[in-house]
Amino acid sequence: MHDREGNATKLRWFGYKLHLIVDSTHELPVVYTVTPASKADVATAHALLDKLQAKRPEVLTRAEVLVADKGYDDSKLIMRLWDEHRIRPVIDIRASWRDGEATRLFEGQTNVVYDNKGRVFCVCPETGTMRTMAEGGFEEKRGTLKKRCPARAYGLSCAGVARCPVARGWRIRMDVDRRLFPPIARGSARWVREYRKRTAVERVFSRLDTMYGFETHTIRGLKKMRVRVGFALVVMLGMALGRLREGWSGKLRSFVQVA
Repeated sequence: MHDREGNATKLRWFGYKLHLIVDSTHELPVVYTVTPASKADVATAHALLDKLQAKRPEVLTRAEVLVADKGYDDSKLIMRLWDEHRIRPVIDIRASWRDGEATRLFEGQTNVVYDNKGRVFCVCPETGTMRTMAEGGFEEKRGTLKKRCPARAYGLSCAGVARCPVARGWRIRMDVDRRLFPPIARGSARWVREYRKRTAVERVFSRLDTMYGFETHTIRGLKKMRVRVGFALVVMLGMALGRLREGWSGKLRSFVQVA
């Protein structure tokens, strides 16, 4: 970074950071760690996966999707989730193209392009009109995302459909770019639906801040913070377990006394 006068400056982080994987259905913690605030999110994500793999591998076996914000946008993490655990990554993406390009042409194609958000477009060979291609789903055995002609999928008028090379659809291999083309297509209805579940993590953090007092804490020292966070999460899980045993499965997160 640079200050207003153009002088180089350094970024510094103070405090601690709680890294937490949450069950988005029940909004309960699955695995966590507390680090200095300067610790990178991606490196910690790999450490949390290592921890789960060593101590609770059944969680990774049952998990279907991992949702995260762009702080976890990392090719190695995305590949690891799918290749090792068959967990579909739904991770927001950073704008990483630095050459000003709006779109790039797929290798070997004449009228199919993509942008830096992983969206795929076909270009009409007659008029040059660019349209977003329709989703055709993920083909696991092929390792491909299927795209469909938008004119045929949505009943649109396209002057060049008769001689368009992708009028019958087209497949993208994930290996073209694993960040841009994960098993759940970026921008698809399912992607949007799954990404909304990230708010479950925000609600857990909100409860920790308000109900468990971390918003106004005066804790000093990483060891003390780890102990305090550990106690809070144990209480959160203990309350959920108690309600479950009493048959109150719909109130696992409630702080209100069960009558």
